[in-house]
Amino acid sequence: MTDLLHTIPDFPVKLYTHLIPSLEKHLITTTDLLTLDALEIAKRAQLPLLDVRRLANHVLAILQGQLGVKNENAAKFENVGEGQADFGTLKQTGKEITTRWNTISTLDLTLDAAMGGGIPTGYITEITGESGAGKTQLLLSLLLSTQLPQPHGLSRPTLYISTESPLPTLRLNQLLRTHPLLSPTTDPTTPNQTTRATPSLSNILTLQTPDLESQDHILTYQLPLALSRHNIGLVVIDSVTANYRAGVMANTPAALATRSTQLAKLGALLRNLAREHDCAVVVANQVGDRFEPQAVGAGSRGVGGGTGWQSNILSSSPSLPGGTQSNTIAMPAPNVLSLDHQQRFFTGWGGHPPLHNSQQESINQNLKTPSLGLVWANQIACRVALIKDSDYGHAGSTEGEGSEAAEWAPRRWRRWMRIAFSAWAPPTGEVEKGVEFEIWGGGLRAVKGEGDGKGDGKGVEARV
Repeated sequence: MTDLLHTIPDFPVKLYTHLIPSLEKHLITTTDLLTLDALEIAKRAQLPLLDVRRLANHVLAILQGQLGVKNENAAKFENVGEGQADFGTLKQTGKEITTRWNTISTLDLTLDAAMGGGIPTGYITEITGESGAGKTQLLLSLLLSTQLPQPHGLSRPTLYISTESPLPTLRLNQLLRTHPLLSPTTDPTTPNQTTRATPSLSNILTLQTPDLESQDHILTYQLPLALSRHNIGLVVIDSVTANYRAGVMANTPAALATRSTQLAKLGALLRNLAREHDCAVVVANQVGDRFEPQAVGAGSRGVGGGTGWQSNILSSSPSLPGGTQSNTIAMPAPNVLSLDHQQRFFTGWGGHPPLHNSQQESINQNLKTPSLGLVWANQIACRVALIKDSDYGHAGSTEGEGSEAAEWAPRRWRRWMRIAFSAWAPPTGEVEKGVEFEIWGGGLRAVKGEGDGKGDGKGVEARV
């Protein structure tokens, strides 16, 4: 019975202190209590039959009450006889669960459309990208938009779990002042009264997890309690990678297996909490550089191989007239079982097919791989990759300001959002870089206008 409090944390064990030690001694679990005959358990543990049956009925009644198929009151359980249970219906039928679809908006219609309507509840969504790509900006916008009423939010408070730096309240205040949907609006007839409830920093709860041990404790014990008490609609973990990188394990099979087990346990915990409390779980993930394997052949630098498309092998061909030889490139079929080939399907980088040699290096020179590997990728339902690329184009007119002004003209970062994979939205195509967006005072917004091969190229106007 050592798993009884893990199954039912608030079970009144004081009523059965005379039974539990003997049950633990004979290795009777909660599952055994519910599935085996009470007479068999009483014989094994050498306990009174009626007491064992009463304990089993109490555990069964509480579990049925949690599912909604029985109206159970633990305080009055002693007065409820066997066979007198008041059975009802499930809290949620299968049809209600499958048709329910609550989403949190990014406050931009174009970005929401790319995500399939926004961030849904009941799932784990990952936002990954390099430093400065806009991960934290998107997370802060979600913390505030969740507090909005439908269709933009859930009218529920949020929880921010930080593993690195504290909650940036100054940026949140700027979002509240700048974005029209987040700033308070007033009715002209009643200037002193607001027309709708507006988000507030007081509705954002924060938790700090400085190390992996405290993170496990907070997520296992404190997080479920906070979700129940405060009706949390969104849980943000920024970032899920930091504590695993801080406590670097040895690169041995045993250490890697231990980390894989921890990641699988973390994913199962977050998925269960998201489904049980109908909340969205959004985690930020860091990335690392991915280097292409060196191609075989002289003069072929960084061409092929990296994305698993093709490898270049230099060979000789005596087919030219006059007996002269010419170097040709033999292109063998890619190894579809290699990780280099498959990473483009779940990382968000390296999905572009090879064009020609002059363009291949520019496409693949900035490949990234989300941290925590394939084990963690199997724990999440959606991966959104934010890609940042430098643009050294015309930064503004410097006419009349001299060459020094032109030399120090600020460069402009361009950012794209790609759907690497998702359970509810189609992934971004291999020949598309994603939806281009920019960061402004009110959060994120899609860039309007025609693309130039780097954006989505659809000319969709950004609306908020």
